[in-house]
Amino acid sequence: MRKEIEICLGSSCFSRGNKKTVHLIKDYIKNHQLEDKIYFHGNHCYGNCENGPILKIDSKEYQNVSPDNIIFLLDSIFMKD
Repeated sequence: MRKEIEICLGSSCFSRGNKKTVHLIKDYIKNHQLEDKIYFHGNHCYGNCENGPILKIDSKEYQNVSPDNIIFLLDSIFMKD
């Protein structure tokens, strides 16, 4: 079953770093050959702007996601043995 990654593309999250984070996630998926295992897409505001940028993996919401911590987060989820 494919995992779903949703990134908030609302103006607040987008202006606070999700624009760069989108590219980092796309590169991560490609570099780790996860295209068949992950459905990655954007969504609009989750209504939790004060804790953004927001990212959801399956139904779990991650807050304050940034280009500085996204690779660590993805590794902790997708690089488990």
